[in-house]
Amino acid sequence: MLARPLQHPVREILSRTSGHPHGPITRLMSPGDLGELIKPFVFLDLFGFDGRYAPTPMDFGWHPHSGIATVTVMLEGSVRYAETTGKEGILPAGSVEWMRAGGGVWHTGAPELGRVRGFQLWVALPPELENAANASHYVMPKDVPTEGPARVILGAYGGLRSPIAAPPMNYLLVSLKAGERWTYHPPQGHTVAWVAVHEGVLRAPSPIPSGEIAIFEPSERSIDFVAEGATVFVLGSAAKHPHDLVLGNYSVHTSAGALLQGEAEIRRIGHQLRANGTLRR
Repeated sequence: MLARPLQHPVREILSRTSGHPHGPITRLMSPGDLGELIKPFVFLDLFGFDGRYAPTPMDFGWHPHSGIATVTVMLEGSVRYAETTGKEGILPAGSVEWMRAGGGVWHTGAPELGRVRGFQLWVALPPELENAANASHYVMPKDVPTEGPARVILGAYGGLRSPIAAPPMNYLLVSLKAGERWTYHPPQGHTVAWVAVHEGVLRAPSPIPSGEIAIFEPSERSIDFVAEGATVFVLGSAAKHPHDLVLGNYSVHTSAGALLQGEAEIRRIGHQLRANGTLRR
């Protein structure tokens, strides 16, 4: 039986959506919509390739970013990646990519053969990092800290800390068995909280099915979860990003001036990629 009295007030769901599918990718939120409610988390894609849709080849997938960090969590299968920092390789199931675009970077990727599932998140950076040097960190499955049902992608949980040097925030990948209960206690100051379900149905307190993102009311209160069947989801929490979201095509900055600086660096790198034949468009 799932229902029982809770020990603290229920933290209500403020907004929820199943997003907008585009072939194998479902956009659950963007900086121009729900990202405004839960910034610094500003963009989330749930991707799933199974052979029905041809992925964009690596050579044609190059695109830029500035002012943000991208966080890719691999749930199933693997993807190949490359970036203008010179890093390239393969992300297997269970691994994590952190790419801090900062002042500007280009990257590309493509799924390997077979089923490929995962989440890609964008995080808005504070002014001191939004045009700083880019940096990336690729964490293999064995190096992702795990505490109970939670894998610590960013931040800290249960005494464990992610190896990724990110601005203060928590981002967890949680796996619950059927009927299992779990309570998340946000750190002090974390008034932003949300979940996105990959598999199963999560009750918190109303059901959140797979493929849906749910945003909780601003508060530092704990959140109680119950899994209806085996359930896998990501959870983010943070203090509210106190800056505006100034948007470019692939960029998010805190001011128009910072955006202009980031876009100038993106153009400079793009010219180099075209000159050396890497960029074919």
